[in-house]
Amino acid sequence: MDALNLPEFDCKLTQIDGKPYVFDLLRRKYVRLTPEEWVRQHVINLLVVHYRYPKALIRSEGGLSLNATQKRTDLLAFSRDGKPYLLVECKASHVDLTQAVFDQATRYNHVHQAPYIVVTNGLTHYCCQVCHQTASVNFLDDFPFYDQ
Repeated sequence: MDALNLPEFDCKLTQIDGKPYVFDLLRRKYVRLTPEEWVRQHVINLLVVHYRYPKALIRSEGGLSLNATQKRTDLLAFSRDGKPYLLVECKASHVDLTQAVFDQATRYNHVHQAPYIVVTNGLTHYCCQVCHQTASVNFLDDFPFYDQ
């Protein structure tokens, strides 16, 4: 897998039927290792270790209904009172973070209403604070710590 612009960590890798798998800390099982999953696992590690997000309050690959179709949110962190707090859209490192990627994240967040959105391909990361009442978006220099 490609080197990312995220902290390295001791991830557990294995082969199943000749295909690579990585242990997902949130789902507590091995999942197929794809370039996007590689980014997602690094972001999970970043959120848990560096930004103090409780593992129990992060959902990976959570479903949502959008315009009568089923979609999946890459990562969604919740506040302690169970409300969406941070939505993360992960792309593989070779995928450019285009307007279409931001549009996808904002469509998903239209359903969740999280105050923070992150879009990353593991090399470049954008974090935004969203005010849903005024429809304003502020780009941040860093991810929010969970304790804020």
